[in-house]
Amino acid sequence: MKPNVGSIDRILRIIAGLAILGAGYYYQSWFGLIGFVPLLTATFRFCPAYLPFGLSTCARPKSKT
Repeated sequence: MKPNVGSIDRILRIIAGLAILGAGYYYQSWFGLIGFVPLLTATFRFCPAYLPFGLSTCARPKSKT
């Protein structure tokens, strides 16, 4: 798996995942477990939803010219 989640995207996913988990805990709802999805994609730096669209938020290496 080639990484396709950049650093800013990663930070936002961690914040969103923790917020969803926290809301699920606060409201005592199983839907809060959905927060693990952005946390896992941030941890592995890979998002399968980006593949069909060819997206990547990783920084591109500078070309040596």
